Amino acid sequence: MPNSQIKKVAMLFAGGPAPGANAVIGTAAFAFLNAGIEVIGIKHGYSQLIDYDGSQPLVEGQDYIRITHDNLSHCRSSQGIMIGTARTNPGKNVSAPEHLTDPERSAPLSRVYQALCSLEVDALISIGGDDTLKTANKMKLYQDALPADAKKLPVVHLPKTIDNDYMGIDFTFGYFTAAEFLATEMRNLNYDAAAGRAYFVCEAMGRSAGWLAYGAAIAGEACMVLSVEDIVDSLRGEETVTDASGKQSTRVIMHLDEIVDRIVKMMIIREEQGRPYGVIVIAEGMAEYLPQKYLEGISRDDHGHISIASVNLNKMLAELVAEAYQKQTGRTRKVNGLQLGYESRCAQPHAFDIMLGSQIGVGAFRALIEQNLNGVMISVAGQLDLQFVPFEDLVDPKTLVTKVRYIEIGSDFHRLARFVETYIGS
Repeated sequence: MPNSQIKKVAMLFAGGPAPGANAVIGTAAFAFLNAGIEVIGIKHGYSQLIDYDGSQPLVEGQDYIRITHDNLSHCRSSQGIMIGTARTNPGKNVSAPEHLTDPERSAPLSRVYQALCSLEVDALISIGGDDTLKTANKMKLYQDALPADAKKLPVVHLPKTIDNDYMGIDFTFGYFTAAEFLATEMRNLNYDAAAGRAYFVCEAMGRSAGWLAYGAAIAGEACMVLSVEDIVDSLRGEETVTDASGKQSTRVIMHLDEIVDRIVKMMIIREEQGRPYGVIVIAEGMAEYLPQKYLEGISRDDHGHISIASVNLNKMLAELVAEAYQKQTGRTRKVNGLQLGYESRCAQPHAFDIMLGSQIGVGAFRALIEQNLNGVMISVAGQLDLQFVPFEDLVDPKTLVTKVRYIEIGSDFHRLARFVETYIGS
């Protein structure tokens, strides 16, 4: 085994669940344990660490667990997240490098650092989406700014999101399982739609990009799919908004009427083909592009995202489409809105996601112990070959915001959806 100064590692999972989570956690833990390195599983993301003040020690079983070989039997293929998760964001108030040395803004990061030091761990393994990657980068930068004699905990990040919108990796663990789970639902809905000559507008997860919506639509034989990447040309507009202080700004919006017209045109063409039914897939992130009047009163989370579940974009769009269809044709057609996605996040992981997640978990060991790295994201490409991508390649150094990987308009993957959905012309 490599000679390393790391004798104990902490591992935490943050953000939404993803199939294959335990393959990542379990395989990483297995690799460290086999090398004689202790593994601490922090429970529920940063939520147990962010309020640490040193007056009370963290409690084993409540705030963290010691992961042993006994915890890992049948772990890789199991559902759920063995250490839990949460969306708590200790880097919420840090949006520029100079904030890292501001005691007030960086206080939550400091408390997390002190909590980890109290457990006498030597490194932090972060598992999560792009928001968690931002936090991992801030934890690394915060420590870089500490005095030279302060203890430094190397940080590595393992990319997780069923949205698959990460720069630096082709596919994230859980994506294919989630896409297949949603595709199965869509195939079932297609039969339901055919039986009743109706339509379903299915809202799939994907706040920033449309990978899951597109993957599920292609595999689920949907008749149309739209995502944030498609809000271009006639579907794209702008509006001026005024905040509480009276400051005005311009934001990009989608033209709902154009989207509705496109869907109705597709429905009419399908009727001419003798198929008066279908499944339409939209990505939830399109809700962020609604005109402001639709977003009044909608709450936001610690990362500044709107509560998409409160918007009900699927039902809103279904009602608008049904009304427009009747207005254009003089006939009625039932259009149902459904939100899909939560039921896929803890689905039984497929073999590919178990293999991918396992390799990413091993990557944490190899980065920290074999390569002695700090501030890298574990990536996999080709024949599950490991790559270690520096945080600075993934995060804007001025804003500390991660770079989203969108589906490229005109790419072969984007064009695939156009080939297999109902063609409506220009």
